[in-house]
Amino acid sequence: MNQLAHALRTVTTLVSVYYAYMLEYRAELLLWVLSGSLPLILMGAWVEASQSGQFGLSPVDFIRYFLAVFIARQFSVVWVIWEFEREILEGKLSFRLLQPLDPGWHHFLSHFAERFARLPFAFILIGLFFGLYPQAIWVPSLPAFLLFVLAVALAFVLRFIIQYTFAMCAFWIERANALEQFWFLLYLFLSGLIAPLELFPPLVRQVVLWTPFPYMIHFPASLLIGLPIDIPRSFAIMLAWIGLFFGLNRWLWRRGLRQYSGMGA
Repeated sequence: MNQLAHALRTVTTLVSVYYAYMLEYRAELLLWVLSGSLPLILMGAWVEASQSGQFGLSPVDFIRYFLAVFIARQFSVVWVIWEFEREILEGKLSFRLLQPLDPGWHHFLSHFAERFARLPFAFILIGLFFGLYPQAIWVPSLPAFLLFVLAVALAFVLRFIIQYTFAMCAFWIERANALEQFWFLLYLFLSGLIAPLELFPPLVRQVVLWTPFPYMIHFPASLLIGLPIDIPRSFAIMLAWIGLFFGLNRWLWRRGLRQYSGMGA
């Protein structure tokens, strides 16, 4: 019990510190929120296309889908690879290693605190969105909303652990973020960010659903607006990818520390 209480105090302290730190950059937070508005821009194109094409989704469905994508993306954005890479290149990781806490927790909790700091800006944009598209207003059921919250939380964990795993390559190469840039291209097209997976050919969609990409955007968005999806299977695949990348992350971390020590850290 004492260890649990100590861990909870550590977590709450770090979250409050990082939250206060994020509030110092309110202007940048607004820009970060706006930079995630690509789904709202794409929504206009798909709504226009749906009025003359046969996509299986109505214009209102497209409006709600891309709003749900915008919301899901606000909670799953991650930048840990750039921070970790800088710590390696500048030798700042050495100071983290002196602390009795895995450096990964600092990055994870700073990301977690940032979610709360950006919420007010996201709510303002959502309010403006519903002002422009009142026909798209809907209230999800309580079970759907709770499943969405769980899916978004796991999507954040999945996105974080994948990028943090790529960040481990900074022990060996100076531009680990190049891996993330390549991965982002796949994420952009296969996550449902640009178009709902319902528009993909059936065979392609079945293949894509076995990859981690749809579960970071498409799956939470589908839960929120009520699109048909295999919920148990989706959560199982998410947890499997989280476990796979977590194991790979810990293996690279142990090998990377030996490499880091070899460089004179």
